[in-house]
Amino acid sequence: MKENITYDLILKNGEAVLPNGSKEKLDIGIKNGLISKLGDLSNSSYKKMINISKLIVLPGAIDTQVHFREPGLIQKEDIYHGTKGAVLGGITSIFEMPNTDPPTINKKELNVKIKIAEKKAFCNFSFFAGAAKKNIKDLANLEKISGCCGVKIFMGSSTGDLLVEDDESLRNILLSVNRRVAVHSEDEYRLRERKSILERDDVTVFDHPIWRDVTTACNSTKRLLKIAKDVKKNVHVLHISTADEIEIISKFKDIASCEVTPQHLFFYSPECYERLGSLAQMNPPIRDKYHNEGLWKGIQNKTVDVIGSDHAPHTLEQKQKSYPKSPSGMTGVQTLLPIMLNFVNQKKISLAHLVKLTSENPCKIYKIKNKGFIKEGFDADLTIVDLKKEFVITNNWIASKCGWTPYDQIKIKGIPTSTIVKGNLVMRENEVISHPKGSRVLFS
Repeated sequence: MKENITYDLILKNGEAVLPNGSKEKLDIGIKNGLISKLGDLSNSSYKKMINISKLIVLPGAIDTQVHFREPGLIQKEDIYHGTKGAVLGGITSIFEMPNTDPPTINKKELNVKIKIAEKKAFCNFSFFAGAAKKNIKDLANLEKISGCCGVKIFMGSSTGDLLVEDDESLRNILLSVNRRVAVHSEDEYRLRERKSILERDDVTVFDHPIWRDVTTACNSTKRLLKIAKDVKKNVHVLHISTADEIEIISKFKDIASCEVTPQHLFFYSPECYERLGSLAQMNPPIRDKYHNEGLWKGIQNKTVDVIGSDHAPHTLEQKQKSYPKSPSGMTGVQTLLPIMLNFVNQKKISLAHLVKLTSENPCKIYKIKNKGFIKEGFDADLTIVDLKKEFVITNNWIASKCGWTPYDQIKIKGIPTSTIVKGNLVMRENEVISHPKGSRVLFS
């Protein structure tokens, strides 16, 4: 018997990863941007139907740490190209960071970004408000603005307004806000003490993880967790790079969540610097095999909550300068899922666990409304993947304005084949087929 409904889109014959972690063969009916029906829709009416036999549907992947450089640094990246790369890589929503020029530390600059994204973003979007010593009293209002995903603190590795290195300011910021705060955790005092390393005549990029050493990361994270515990506030520690921090954070899971990047899971030193030079340079640094294995242990024992890309592009010309004049950061939003799906094929992580790290947990941690799960009534943000397809990542494939990836010429198995944002098919078979239609991510 035919239903009295015409779906905007039906995804037919695919397997879906459901909230309980199981894979189930079913059809997905989409109407008005929402998942309207799950089940057998063989007798249903539709405007468009896609047969996705032998493919797997995931809840839309969310990248909660990207730097799209707009405004002020658009020679490196912008919201149009950044979100285009996102949907090519199967990402349906992004959280963008505040270290633009000018920095996103007030309502005016937050609204500038939101207005650009409403016109130019291919995926859903939200923006962090940057914490600064001079805007502490404003943060409680900034974090309530529609389109803001929360407050970001740079304890190290930033300049000017966005650097918050001292405990008193850190405490006051945490006391002033209600939502979970995202933190770049490196100890600025230790970085300054050790800056003489960069002044040696024979300094190279191999010294990057020596300057920004394990103690620099651990000191900062210990300070952060102690203060957060004291003031009873929740924090999210970004791009963990050390095995030691996994152990530290595992004892503070009541107030702390954390993120690891695909590049810290894929690369390790010294091999990455031998092969890539300063293209492998990021903050905090990629470290040796011991720390790489420690991060994987954190994935396996569930200390790690989120995979985020820390997409932070610079032009190739800038990156190829001699260290330490070469800037830290690399592309990542487009390669997050392909690299992680390759790890699924290598049996290093299950598909259900990957869905938790890229969809479910971001929604729980940041209290995102109506996303992260394949459920009736939820937003139709969906990532369709072919786990069996082999693909060679190349610089030419990268949509970022900077046009390069540290994964150039890496062969992987497992690739997103379609990206659906609020019911709109925006990417299919490595081609963006829609105009920018992203909307604000909403929070409870």
